[in-house]
Amino acid sequence: MTDDVSGTVRVDAWIWSVRLTKTRSTAATACRAGHVKVNGERAKPAQAVRAGDEVRLFHAGRERIVVVRRPVSKRVGAPVAAECYIDKSPPPPTPVEAAVVGIRDRGAGRPTKRERREIETLRGR
Repeated sequence: MTDDVSGTVRVDAWIWSVRLTKTRSTAATACRAGHVKVNGERAKPAQAVRAGDEVRLFHAGRERIVVVRRPVSKRVGAPVAAECYIDKSPPPPTPVEAAVVGIRDRGAGRPTKRERREIETLRGR
């Protein structure tokens, strides 16, 4: 649980340290892809974050909104990580809501007319 002496730390390192992503390279890739915003601005991996900054991360199909309480540069355990941010994320979708989205096999092409009608009835249209 090492705090950076200047009170700031790289955003990709912080996201990884507080266990929002599994690896630091995943966090850096998310930054480069535009899936990370710090205080509403798109963040590069080396951008510094400090206490009070709002970090938005779109990862694993859901958006996480967290406010930095303590910048840490080393990966910490889950109980300590939970103390390093304030989670303001919307609740994850229920399994019923997640199942409504139809997932087609890769290479299956466009849905047929019959399949499209079944999809529309599932969506309630």
